Amino acid sequence: MNPGPPTGTAATLQAPSQHYENFPVASLLCPPRLRPAVAAIYWFARTADDIADEGDALPAQRLQDLAAYRADLQAASEGHPVSSRWPEVFGALQPVLKQFQLPVPLLAALLSAFEQDVVKQRYASEAELLDYCSRSANPVGRLLLHLYGVRDADSLQQSDAICSALQLINFWQDLSVDIPRGRIYLPQDLWVAHGVDEGQLLRQEVLPSTTNLIAACARTARARMLKGIQLPATVAAQLGGFDGWRAGFELRCVMQGGLRILDKIEALHYRTLKQRPKLNTWDAVVVLWKALF
Repeated sequence: MNPGPPTGTAATLQAPSQHYENFPVASLLCPPRLRPAVAAIYWFARTADDIADEGDALPAQRLQDLAAYRADLQAASEGHPVSSRWPEVFGALQPVLKQFQLPVPLLAALLSAFEQDVVKQRYASEAELLDYCSRSANPVGRLLLHLYGVRDADSLQQSDAICSALQLINFWQDLSVDIPRGRIYLPQDLWVAHGVDEGQLLRQEVLPSTTNLIAACARTARARMLKGIQLPATVAAQLGGFDGWRAGFELRCVMQGGLRILDKIEALHYRTLKQRPKLNTWDAVVVLWKALF
C-alpha cells in the first residue's frame, strides 16, 4: 500500500518513496511544538504500512502481526505496557496520545485499511474505493486538524476531500507499479462505462478506452481536491501568527503537489499504465510558487 500524496513535492514535504506519505514528516514548516506528535503519528502509520506490504510474509502472518499491532495501540491508549515488538513506535506515540488526547479510533481506522489491503485487490465501485480512502487517508488529515485545534464540521469535510484526493492521485500515479503486483484500484464500474476489461489492465494496454478511463479518474480527483481549497486559510487563522502562516503554507504545498502530479499525468496523455510520473526540481519550484501566490 502506498496511500497519500505523490512523492517529490519538495525536500521538506516528501516522505520516503513507496511508503506511507499522507503527510509531511515534521517538516520545518510544522509548528515546533507539534513536530513530535506529527512524527509519532507518521511512524505509527509507516510501520503498520510496512507490516501490511513489505517483505514476503503470507497474508495470514501479516494479519496476525497487524492484530498484535492493534493490541499495542489499545494498550498504549489506556496507559498500559505494550509488547516489545515495536518499542520505537509506541514509545513515541504513547505520550503523544496522552498529551494531545489523540482520537484513537482514527488510528484504528488506519489499521483497518492496512488490513483490508492485505486481502483486497479489486474495487467494485467508486463508492467502495472512497470507503477505503475514508480509512486509509482521511484519518491522517483529521488527526492533523486535531493537533491544530480545528474541529468544525466544514473543515473536517474539506480535509476529507483533500486526503481522499491525494490518495486517489497516488493510485492514478502508481498504476504501472500497482497493477503488476496484482492490485487494481480503478473501480470496476468505471471499467464497464469506458469499455475496459480486466485483461487490458493487467496487460497494461495503452488504448483510447484505458486512457479515457484514467482521464476520468484524474478529473474526479482534481475536483475533489478543489473542494478543500479554503482549508489552509482556516488552519492559518486557527493557529495564528507565524505558526499559522507556515501550517497553512505547508498544506497549500501538499495540495499543489497533488495537483502538479495531475498535471504530469495529463502531460503523459493519461498513459500511466506504462509510466509513473514524478516531480522534478522545477516542479518543486512551481509547487512552492503556486503555494505562495
